[in-house]
Amino acid sequence: MRKEEKIKAAIVGCGMISDIYMQNLTGPQARFQVIDLVACCDMRLEAAQSKAEKYGIKVMTLEEICADTEIQIVINLTTPGAHYPVIKQLLNAGKNVYTEKILSVHLKEAEELVALATEKNLYLGAAPDTFLGSGIQTARQLVDAGLIGEVTSCHASVNRDYNLMAEKVPFVTKLGGGIGFDVGIYYMTALLSILGPVKTVSGFMKTNKPNRKHFLLKNDNFGEEYQVESENVMVGSMLFESGVAGTIHFNSESIMNEQAQLILYGTQGILFVGNPDQFGAEVKLLRNGETEAIVVPQNHGYSENSRGLGVAEMAWSIKAGRKNRANKDMALNALEALHGIAISSENGTHYELKSTFERPAALPQGYVYKPGVHSDEEVALV
Repeated sequence: MRKEEKIKAAIVGCGMISDIYMQNLTGPQARFQVIDLVACCDMRLEAAQSKAEKYGIKVMTLEEICADTEIQIVINLTTPGAHYPVIKQLLNAGKNVYTEKILSVHLKEAEELVALATEKNLYLGAAPDTFLGSGIQTARQLVDAGLIGEVTSCHASVNRDYNLMAEKVPFVTKLGGGIGFDVGIYYMTALLSILGPVKTVSGFMKTNKPNRKHFLLKNDNFGEEYQVESENVMVGSMLFESGVAGTIHFNSESIMNEQAQLILYGTQGILFVGNPDQFGAEVKLLRNGETEAIVVPQNHGYSENSRGLGVAEMAWSIKAGRKNRANKDMALNALEALHGIAISSENGTHYELKSTFERPAALPQGYVYKPGVHSDEEVALV
């Protein structure tokens, strides 16, 4: 494959998140020139047709995508419950797959998918790719440079109101849509990208009030009962292979003015990383002896909403014959850590992780996005 050749890709799942992917991967303003997005599909034909018309691509069935030998990467944007069968079908068809978080709802299914991709020598990657954005990459640079000394502990927390969100986004009540697995995965992935793999976890996970009723008067389903299958409180402790100790606190039985925290504590300072759900989250540094944390200038690319960054980095990795950064091994370790907390909550024991990974290389600094061209930002991925 010549360096200038684009890699053909297709999207499976045309829900809310698909717009930003298609926007960043198509047209003259595409952020990533390495991808040629050619098709999309969805169980709802009208949804696929609407997106295809909007972004100038074609509608295909999943079977047609699997059979098309020119399509090399398939981007899976289905709901978490569909990840396992869709990804398995794609891998068996010889496709490299990048999926929205998480790899799969169930740990054993995720392990099976990772093993299948390895067996077939295919790329399998997973969101979130926000850890490749300027915020977390800046934090990574500061930690690697020793600006807070030796990292000794970390903390991650986030709050939301899923009772309200369930009225608009029903999937949050299903397995894989809870505060830990759907939102906490951003925090876990950010920490793993900076600190490396988790070794041991313990904690508690709860589903408060699983039997509920829709309460918004303006909605047609007002008063109807529904079941909450997902977790709405997850708290836990972690020990990384590096020796760093950490805590997490994820709560969707709270309020919607979200208070996101991702903090690294070191022997010479404290790093406030900001919201890992954002690509360009503000990073603050408090050094030993100083009274106030300073905002750290960010000299990395991808500070704007760059969904699809993980896909583009995978494409460049395929071209270069190297491992992609948002890879299956790190995604599995993040998922197993969350499942380990659930298992610990059920059994009252520590959970020792089986998975591990090699911390992905940092992105270089000093790149700036230039719309409509092969930007300096994308050169950082080559």
